[in-house]
Amino acid sequence: MDDFVLNKLFEWDLSELIQTFKEQHIDKEALYELDDQTIAELIPIVGSRVKFKKRHKLLLKEQNTTDPETSESSVQCKWEYDEEAVFAQVGPSTSKTNEKEKEKRKLDLQGESIQRQSPTRKRPREDKQGSYTEEVILSDVKNIMRCVLQKLPDQDNKLNKFLKHKIKNLETDKREVVGVFGKTGAGKSSLINAVIGVKNLLPSGRVSACTSVMIKVEANMHNQKYEAEIEFIAKEEWKEELWTLINFLGDNEDQEKDESYPDTVEKLSALYGEEWKNKSPENLMDKKYFKEIPEFLHPKSKILTSDTAKELSAKFVKYTRSDSKEEDDKDVRRWYWPLVKCVTVRVPRNGLLQHVTLVDLPGNGDRNKSRDRMWKTVVGSCSTVWIVTELNRAAAEKEPWEILEESCSLMGNGGECRQIHFICTKSDSLGGSDDHSAAGVRAQILKQNEQAKRKVRGEFNKLKDVKKQFSEECFKVFTVSSTEFLKKEHLDPDETEIPKLQEFLQDLNDWHSETFNYVSGARGILSLILGANSKEGADIKTPVSIELEEKLQHELDKVREPMQETLTAFEKSLSEGVEKSKSSCEKVLKSVLYPTKKGRSFHRTLKSLVENDGIHKTTKGRSININMKLASCLTGSIDEEFKKTFPNEGHSGPFNGAINAFSLGTENLMNKERENVKLQLTFLRTEEEKVKTNLTKLIRERKKTIYSSLTTTIEETMKECYDKAKTFRGEGMQKNMRETIENHVHGSKNIMFDQAKDTMMKQLRELMLEILEKLENKMQESIELSLKTDGVSIPDVSVELKMVNNYYNELTESPDDDSILCD
Repeated sequence: MDDFVLNKLFEWDLSELIQTFKEQHIDKEALYELDDQTIAELIPIVGSRVKFKKRHKLLLKEQNTTDPETSESSVQCKWEYDEEAVFAQVGPSTSKTNEKEKEKRKLDLQGESIQRQSPTRKRPREDKQGSYTEEVILSDVKNIMRCVLQKLPDQDNKLNKFLKHKIKNLETDKREVVGVFGKTGAGKSSLINAVIGVKNLLPSGRVSACTSVMIKVEANMHNQKYEAEIEFIAKEEWKEELWTLINFLGDNEDQEKDESYPDTVEKLSALYGEEWKNKSPENLMDKKYFKEIPEFLHPKSKILTSDTAKELSAKFVKYTRSDSKEEDDKDVRRWYWPLVKCVTVRVPRNGLLQHVTLVDLPGNGDRNKSRDRMWKTVVGSCSTVWIVTELNRAAAEKEPWEILEESCSLMGNGGECRQIHFICTKSDSLGGSDDHSAAGVRAQILKQNEQAKRKVRGEFNKLKDVKKQFSEECFKVFTVSSTEFLKKEHLDPDETEIPKLQEFLQDLNDWHSETFNYVSGARGILSLILGANSKEGADIKTPVSIELEEKLQHELDKVREPMQETLTAFEKSLSEGVEKSKSSCEKVLKSVLYPTKKGRSFHRTLKSLVENDGIHKTTKGRSININMKLASCLTGSIDEEFKKTFPNEGHSGPFNGAINAFSLGTENLMNKERENVKLQLTFLRTEEEKVKTNLTKLIRERKKTIYSSLTTTIEETMKECYDKAKTFRGEGMQKNMRETIENHVHGSKNIMFDQAKDTMMKQLRELMLEILEKLENKMQESIELSLKTDGVSIPDVSVELKMVNNYYNELTESPDDDSILCD
């Protein structure tokens, strides 16, 4: 058996056949030549044989579409339909089907057959005998819609354009992002390896971590290789950073006492060894230093591939880590992590990662601007955050709680995070215990795990600012042991809580949702095509459209009202925040410019604040941000209102809640008097859900910009004084910098905070108007196309709609709904 056959069996979710195919020497050539009798002898189990035959038939059709002798222009898309298997799934209604009706259901469609990628199924449902798995349903319906698209006439009319656009945009790829925080040694890499079930993927243990490089882990759905994509920072950015680093070392007389000194030396030494000393930034940009990574000089990603996780890990370690203690890495001369923005590691055939990306995140951002921008973007896109720390220090350790406090606004009101998982690792580590029996050790581990959970929850309840963004229901504590999960020495696998995290990722994947959304959308489009093609119901289309247009205006008013009330509430809260900001801003500024524990190197911190427009990242990952401090009264005044207005959980709130409640009531119109427009009403119901889903996505993204607008406006106003402060040098520099910033805040406070408020209110109003406009325009267009437009030369899709409707009923487990079809 060759790799082609092996990959196909994995792709088809038929890995149980691998051993048989190996023994029978089934290679690629033999696979294509298999006939029904051979397949029956090869695969005696009926269930596996039925699934294999279905996929094998599609494989042969894919081969035909790529054969030059059977090009698109010369071949009919004859898509064979397995009648008995499909109609077995829909129960009694299909048993009444006579042979003539079965014959009618044969597809004879134009064009090529869709090439199906069958990824690993996520949550396998308990298949009924003769029913299709959801991945096959999705593949079949995609194939049907591909062929329908090819059947549509090449005409430039409104309905035709609309249908083609809708079919092409049926497929959406939704990815859930899980951010993983934790300091070096906390066990992040071991945790990720254990949860996704891939040993040796992310390096851990003897390799010390670099805290700057973000590592994304996701599934490789294109081939069976382990793959790493290295994305570099821009060459110009590194040149600018080099200038800053070299000048820092040159200007600093007490450099070894400065907190930034070790970090600066480590970064330069990783890439240049000892050669960076006594060289200018221009010399250090010589091409000879980048021979191994030409991609850095010609902006593009570097791709590494391997057959095993361990091999890939050895290849990409130099782009993510430094100071390796591994024997295999002793000959590595250069470590390229200072130049890397992000590494994306792709794992083949991993169902847990099919629609989920795990991101190993460094600390609280980065001093490199592009890495910091990416860090903020990713943190803001996380639907879940894992904060990882060792169990024996979970409650007392400062760093994980600092991460949570400093990032909570970016994850909560400024992001889309719904859950925070505080993960205590190394839960198998025992303190003193007199009972060393297996039962005694197990009992002691479980007891200390429960104690740790109580302490961690107690610490969370003390974080008032965090709890403004996240409720107790959003916060969960896990005590895990990657070692015990693999060795099973003292605990059952479930007691290590690794399976709980795996189950959580499995739920995020939600394969059924992807399949159902596609099938439901296809059903709506086919209903519109068939309805437009029908001559019946012309007499009631006009009164129904008038009724729906009146209903649309009424529903728009219901959406507008709560949003308008919310804007009024924001105006009031922000006005209070403006007054608090004006009265307290100078005191807040002094707390940054004149810290009680400033140390000997504060002048360096102040210079960094000025050079980075009010933001300084410490070597320990903590952030000092003048702009956020100045905006804190404004953000604090609306935090609770913002959370109620734009909750990350569910479809509540005055924006999402109003959209979710919007309905044209098409299901209530489906009575006997309107029998002849049921197809059009089915389309409108589907289109309504699609529009509402898209508006929910719009709100989720726009609210991030709206929330950050307060700080962004302050940043823009403060930039003038930062630019002026950058020009100071020599004696009195620190004093001049401070006075410049203080004078600017004093002179701008009566304008700056009002501007921030006005900017947020403007963006909120624009969002409200855009929602109402899109909702009205999309639904009005759908009403016109379905009830006021005749389908000239539109193909008959009754057979296709029947098939898709059968699949829809299978997914919803609803009774057969043949009533929407025209016989």
